[in-house]
Amino acid sequence: MTAMNLYAEDSMKPKPTEQTAFDVVGIEVRTNNAQEATSGGAIPQQWQRLYMQGVLDQIPGRLDQSVVAVYTKYASDWNGDYDYILGARVKPGTKAPAGMVAVSVPAGKYVEFTSARGPAPQVVPNLWKEVWAYFQGPGNPARAYNADFEVYDDMSNPNSIQMKAFIGVKP
Repeated sequence: MTAMNLYAEDSMKPKPTEQTAFDVVGIEVRTNNAQEATSGGAIPQQWQRLYMQGVLDQIPGRLDQSVVAVYTKYASDWNGDYDYILGARVKPGTKAPAGMVAVSVPAGKYVEFTSARGPAPQVVPNLWKEVWAYFQGPGNPARAYNADFEVYDDMSNPNSIQMKAFIGVKP
């Protein structure tokens, strides 16, 4: 199956976008894609913690009900370590409560990917496979490895989620 077939079947075509800067408060972990490909991945544990500990309810100054995941402080490229912050958009200058961090997502050029709708354990890895394939394609922009983020607008049905991934690209 070609990359173009994937886009037609599973999601909308990636589109360039300009994003304004915004702040996120949430829980943080340092990880890498090799670790996340195993059963001991840190990201699923962060999602479990988000809901089991009611993290979203403890975030002050939330701007909306969406859940946001930020990938930042890349050691190198998609093979290196990165910080993963799971939380919510907040008003500028919001202080993180104890046990959480605040991070600013920089303004800039991003490529927006939209997933198919379905269970998170299928939807999220499938979209990231599309992201990796896209950036290996000829003529596509180069990733910046500064900050990338995911937005989940409606998490009410875990078997029917849709996510948007915004991948920072070099100007």
